[in-house]
Amino acid sequence: MSAAGSTAAGRRARPGRRPSSRLRINSAGRAADSSPTKLECREGKGNVAHERYRKFNTKETYPEQTLDNDLCQVVRAGNLVFLRGQVGQDLETNESVGLGDAAAQAEQAMANVKTLLEEAGSRLEHICRIQVYIVDPRYREPVYRVIGHWLKGVYPVSTGLVVQALARPEWLMEIEATAVIPDGES
Repeated sequence: MSAAGSTAAGRRARPGRRPSSRLRINSAGRAADSSPTKLECREGKGNVAHERYRKFNTKETYPEQTLDNDLCQVVRAGNLVFLRGQVGQDLETNESVGLGDAAAQAEQAMANVKTLLEEAGSRLEHICRIQVYIVDPRYREPVYRVIGHWLKGVYPVSTGLVVQALARPEWLMEIEATAVIPDGES
C-alpha cells in the first residue's frame, strides 16, 4: 500500500479527501516554515496530517512565567478534533472574564469551544468527550448547568475533576473537548 493511501495505523485513507499543502517537519521535529497551519507527521509507513489552529507560544500567553512552549488551541487529525482546555478568557483579547463567577467563566469557555470547533469544521453536536476541571466542588452545579445548556441533546461522556488550581488564580473552571466529525461532513 502506498504511503498516500494509508494511515499511521495501516488502515486505508478515506477516499475523496482533497490533498492540501502541508508543512514538512525536519528530523529535529521543527517546522521548515511556520506560516501554514498544516503539519505532516510521519509515523510508521503512513502519513497523518494534523491541522493546527490558533497557534501560540506560552512566552506571550503567560509572560509572568518562564515558559517557551509552542502550542495551539485546536488540533484536527482527519475527522478527530481535539480542543485545548478552555477557560473564562476571551479568545480575541486574552482577557479573563467572569472574575469570581464560575458560571460566567463556563459560559465564556463554552462560547470558545463552539468558536474553535467551527473553525476546525466541526460543531458542538460532534462532541463525544468532555473533561471539566473546577477548583471548588461548590462550582459543580453552576458550571454543569451552563455546560448542560450548551450541550443539550449531545450526550458526550464526561469526566469531572476538582483540582487544587488552574494555570491562573482567577480561573475557576476549565473544559476540554474532543469531537468526531461524521463521515460525509467537513
